[in-house]
Amino acid sequence: QVQLVESGGGLVQPGGSLRLSCAASGSIASIAAMYWYRQAPGKEREWVARITSAGSTNNADAVKGRFTISRDNAKNTVYLQMNSLISEDTAVYYCAVDTVKGRYWGQGTQVTVSS
Repeated sequence: QVQLVESGGGLVQPGGSLRLSCAASGSIASIAAMYWYRQAPGKEREWVARITSAGSTNNADAVKGRFTISRDNAKNTVYLQMNSLISEDTAVYYCAVDTVKGRYWGQGTQVTVSS
C-alpha cells in the first residue's frame, strides 16, 4: 500500500504561480512513475505530467512551457511547479504513482485561478 498526500493548492490570480507537493508513504520502494492529473468541474480527469523513476518527464500539451514536474526521491515527494496560470487551469489536482501492485491516488488539492 502507498499513501499519497497532496498540498499546495489554493486561489491564485491569472498569471500567478503555485507549487503542488505530493508526499508518499508506505510501500514506497515499489514506486516507479509518478503523475499529476487534474479534473475540472463537469469534465473528465485528464493527465497533466509524468516523471519516471529515472527522472524523465512528459507534459500534456495544455501545460507545456508552463508546468514542471519534479521529484525528490530522498523525500519520496513529487512536485508540480505551475507558472503563468490561466483560468482553464482551475481544477482539483491529483497525484498518482505506479507500483508493482497497481496505481495509487491521492485525495486531490483544489487549484482555483481567478481574479
